[in-house]
Amino acid sequence: MAASAEAVEKMQVRKNYRNLWHTDLTSTIQADPAYCCLSLWCAPCVSYLLRKRALYDDMTRYVCCAGYMPCSGRCGERNCPEFCLCTEVFLCFGNSVASTRFLLQDEFNIQTTKCDNFIIAFMLFLQQLACICSLIACIVGNQELSEAAQIVRCLADMVYCTVCACMQTQHKVEMDKRDGKFGPQPMAIPAMQQMSRLDQPIPPAVGYPPQQPYGGGYYPQQPPHYAQGHPPAGYPPPIYDQPAYPPPGTQPPPRYGY
Repeated sequence: MAASAEAVEKMQVRKNYRNLWHTDLTSTIQADPAYCCLSLWCAPCVSYLLRKRALYDDMTRYVCCAGYMPCSGRCGERNCPEFCLCTEVFLCFGNSVASTRFLLQDEFNIQTTKCDNFIIAFMLFLQQLACICSLIACIVGNQELSEAAQIVRCLADMVYCTVCACMQTQHKVEMDKRDGKFGPQPMAIPAMQQMSRLDQPIPPAVGYPPQQPYGGGYYPQQPPHYAQGHPPAGYPPPIYDQPAYPPPGTQPPPRYGY
């Protein structure tokens, strides 16, 4: 019960993250169409590569499902992380994609937009609807109802595969941004505790700057009356200095008792 309450609390905290994805789910096909197609046809392989890249290619950081599942840290990841990750992406593909997503969100304080939430919720709704229709068709034994249930199942699978492909492309574009492929210098590898999941009481104050620029700097909120062109006296306030990412010389501590 304590773990469940902590997970719910973490999901609530995630709603208050200040940064946004570099591209939303509806724009991923435009951002990187080739990778989107690759994610559609080779989904488990792409999930493996993205998780490894999210861990900065350091598999000693790997934990099953990124630490979100009760089994995390208890599957022999320390002895054979590559094999455990392969098992995860093939047997629990949906969880592997979601775990990589949460990993990036918690590391960079990225919120999920309402549009992305709607798309994900619609995908889950179709999955549940297909399951319910299949159960009803099995109980009733009506041929027409069985065919309708099969159509719903096919539609749900199509939406699931499409959304997962777009989601993985979204993760890839975000890591391109992180690694400096869009111009800025790449970020240094964060300390291990900053990449842990539910054990973080609040989002780490590292990563991308806030999304609202003003006068060349970044501030937590828009100055009053700025939209009307009448900034009050004393604005702009001093520019916040961004902390190092992470502090130089930080050594990642062991996780899950390793």
